[in-house]
Amino acid sequence: MHNMPGSRSLSRRKFLAATGGALAAAPVEARGASGIQTSLAPDPDAPIALPALVIPAPPAVARKIPIGVFDPVFYHLTLDAFLDKLAALGLEAVEVATSDYPATPHCPVKEMLDDPAKARAWKRKFDDRNIRIGAFSCHGNPLHPDSRIAERDREAFHRTVLLAERLEVPVIVGFSGCPGDSESAKHPNWVTYRWPDDFEEVVEWQWKEKVVPYWKEAAAFARQHSVRRLAFEMHPGFVVYNPWTLLRLREAVGEEIGANNDLSHLFWQGCDPVEVIHLLGKHGALFHAHMKDTLVFRDNVAKYGLLAFEPHDTGRDHLSMVFRAVGYGHGANLWKDIVKAYMDVGYQGILSIENEDPFLAGEVGVERAAYVLKNVRAELLTQDGK
Repeated sequence: MHNMPGSRSLSRRKFLAATGGALAAAPVEARGASGIQTSLAPDPDAPIALPALVIPAPPAVARKIPIGVFDPVFYHLTLDAFLDKLAALGLEAVEVATSDYPATPHCPVKEMLDDPAKARAWKRKFDDRNIRIGAFSCHGNPLHPDSRIAERDREAFHRTVLLAERLEVPVIVGFSGCPGDSESAKHPNWVTYRWPDDFEEVVEWQWKEKVVPYWKEAAAFARQHSVRRLAFEMHPGFVVYNPWTLLRLREAVGEEIGANNDLSHLFWQGCDPVEVIHLLGKHGALFHAHMKDTLVFRDNVAKYGLLAFEPHDTGRDHLSMVFRAVGYGHGANLWKDIVKAYMDVGYQGILSIENEDPFLAGEVGVERAAYVLKNVRAELLTQDGK
């Protein structure tokens, strides 16, 4: 993907209208025998040698990126009731969970793999309402040192790939996973700081022995089944947790690896969201986008630092941050810049609202986030003249 200009270029007609008069009135530059440049009034009967013109390219058309939702927030609804709710909220797309983490009743994966007719009937429900299935979401830890957990999550991934192939869903969202620190480990070991040296040894062992071999095999399986976009959420606790680790895995495994760009995990790490979008877009690694905000409690960060993570229900006296609905951690102006950045890099996915706001739970948070996103998108499209 290539970055597009941030400002609109003049159309050819407007450009010529703006410059034609100035060009006609400009004196013609000439050089005499002495080589000294002089200005002469133009001879109306003589041909005029105009300077070379650089006419700006037509402006890129801003794409109306569909706004949708990640379905676990509506886990209590049947599929039909869920789709009716999307229509009522004016949402245009959906990201559907296909594994047990988190589980929803909306996608009976095994039934649809066993019976192609059921799969077609399921897909038709979305098509009839003009709701785009932007991604299947298969979270888990396929690198877990407990082989039972790893095998469960690997099987869920395989089934999701097969269903995505059958229903032509272009993106599978998930986590990169996290191994233990040795073959005898029982629990994942997420290492970020590289000193003392044994931490460095753990990280490099994980990547060499577990992370890269598994994802090379998994990406090859996906490729064999026409799935070319595995979108990793850059999430703390997993080996891919920021843009650098994502691009490291992409370089090691291949172009099937890309980002589910959930900015809520990057805000508190100090990332600039627009810079991240342009970076990932430049590398062709922007596959999916969770729309979720983060509120950083600056007074607590001043005392306890950014890594003061505790369950939200313990109170906010010491918390460094909390997830919020779009617009409730950062203002609408920043979210406008974010949506514009997605448009500028030619992002082809959906904007998938994931609501984990403890204060605006459930449908309320989805509705508030959708309101912000619809308004900033409409403003951007209006500015583009579309």
